[in-house]
Amino acid sequence: MPNRLVVALAYDRLSTFEFGIAVEIFGLPRPEMGPDWYRFAVCAIEPGPLRAIGGFQIMADGGLELLEQADTIVIPGWRGASGELVPAALVEALRRAHARGARLMSICSGVFALAATGLLSGRRATTHWHYVEQLSAAYPEIKVEPDVLYVDEGRLLTSAGSAAGIDLCLHVVRNDFGPEIANRLARRLVVPPHREGGQAQFIERPVPPAREGARFAPLFDRMRQRLGEEQPIDRLAAEAGMSPRTFLRRFKAATGLPPGEWLLGERLIRARELLETTGNSIEDIAGATGFGSAATLRHHFRSRLGASPAAYRRRFAQEAKITHTLGRAPE
Repeated sequence: MPNRLVVALAYDRLSTFEFGIAVEIFGLPRPEMGPDWYRFAVCAIEPGPLRAIGGFQIMADGGLELLEQADTIVIPGWRGASGELVPAALVEALRRAHARGARLMSICSGVFALAATGLLSGRRATTHWHYVEQLSAAYPEIKVEPDVLYVDEGRLLTSAGSAAGIDLCLHVVRNDFGPEIANRLARRLVVPPHREGGQAQFIERPVPPAREGARFAPLFDRMRQRLGEEQPIDRLAAEAGMSPRTFLRRFKAATGLPPGEWLLGERLIRARELLETTGNSIEDIAGATGFGSAATLRHHFRSRLGASPAAYRRRFAQEAKITHTLGRAPE
């Protein structure tokens, strides 16, 4: 569907950062992405003035009638995380939009507005770790995933706190336009091109000291360039100029993961790219990405992504075919 319309909700005491994510991903003109990029509008769910946190005022493009045209609706962090009721008119408008096929997605505490529609009943959802217990208590019928970045339930998508909304939005772009466009957009945003929804929300010391970042950045690049090779700890430690014990400690402090887990994630990202963009055999992809055998690649694919490499490739090919049929040339 060319030029699909994304509508972001706005309300008094709007969560500025989460709203800004929707604007940055879907609302900026991006001619370099081609003529079929998203259209964007802001929907006021109540009469103004609408004040955003930080002293801003929002000038909306329209009211709830915009939801009747939207292909995707973004619900930023909701003030109702404190227990404030979601307006009945908004609940009904979201239900009608979903019934006609619109995609609804929440960022952070925006899940409380989505939950009020009843559409998440019996489904998986997530939110910021700070609100997990509150969401579970208020909506026990929702299968709350407490420690993931985002959850994709088809036309109902939810993300964890704040920055995880960027991951969810890039996930949507990836599904709509393919990995090349999503990766290009990620580079523009200077963020990782893809983080799995199942990745943990919180890691100890997620931002490394500047000196560690400077030391590890070249090593990360080299590790990615040789994913098909064995990368023993002794070798990596020597390249970083550290003892193995110090290297393991500082690597985990910098990334939140042991080297082996970090490498596994990078190998899966590369395997996905090869499955999406080449016709290489599963065995060849396994060798190129360091898994060694197709059986090992299948094991990790099923464990992390819930599908086999072949099923993933078929799904991606089908999505690309649908995209082409709707009038957008595959990227």
